[in-house]
Amino acid sequence: VGIGSIRPFDHGADIIASSATKYIGGHGTTLGGVIIEKGDFNWDNGKFPGLTQPDETYNGLKFYETFGPAAFTTRIRAVLGRDTGAVPSPFGSFLLLQGLETLSLRIERHAENALAVAKHLEAHPKVAWVTYSGLESSPNHEVAKKYAEKGYGGIVSFGLKAGYQGAIDFINNTQLLSLLANIGDAKSLVIHPASTTHSQLTEEQQRATGVTPDLIRFAVGIEDLEDILADVDQALEKI
Repeated sequence: VGIGSIRPFDHGADIIASSATKYIGGHGTTLGGVIIEKGDFNWDNGKFPGLTQPDETYNGLKFYETFGPAAFTTRIRAVLGRDTGAVPSPFGSFLLLQGLETLSLRIERHAENALAVAKHLEAHPKVAWVTYSGLESSPNHEVAKKYAEKGYGGIVSFGLKAGYQGAIDFINNTQLLSLLANIGDAKSLVIHPASTTHSQLTEEQQRATGVTPDLIRFAVGIEDLEDILADVDQALEKI
């Protein structure tokens, strides 16, 4: 379902790790990620010596004793950030913060468009199957209804009756939709994993990961719905 639609802390999570490149940034302009700590976990339970024992690199500082429930994320910034250099640039941070300003609006539009696209594809005679948790036909629909608060996300997967080559032809004939491996952009993105991201695997290995020859991954954007559907239809007509 994705970021912005589910509140993991309300369902028992203590830590959330998420890409910021996707929906938070929302425009495919920078790489990043976020780790969010709920703030009420007891790290002093004997299982996390890295947080409770003295850290020699900080003159014997005990992270849990000093920072309490925020010890985990504080240590990530202070130690892992220092040791690995995994810190965002100032401009990258600006882009992600700017994306956050419109995140809630975009998430709602992504989900609204994706549900409409999924229903449209499900009814199309050239489409073999559609997977989207917002569809009643999805085996995950009831679970998604339980957890999703702002729609069912923006990712639709589907396959064409024309198979492997049909999927390639569909993508090559799109005009509005972009062939990119990212997801969560404001613009609509499509990709054929079997011939791109998973092309180094055998067909058997691909199927083991859930990638079928006809699979198209569609990250539905926030463009006008009629424009998205028009591009889908004209591309399907050429198969």
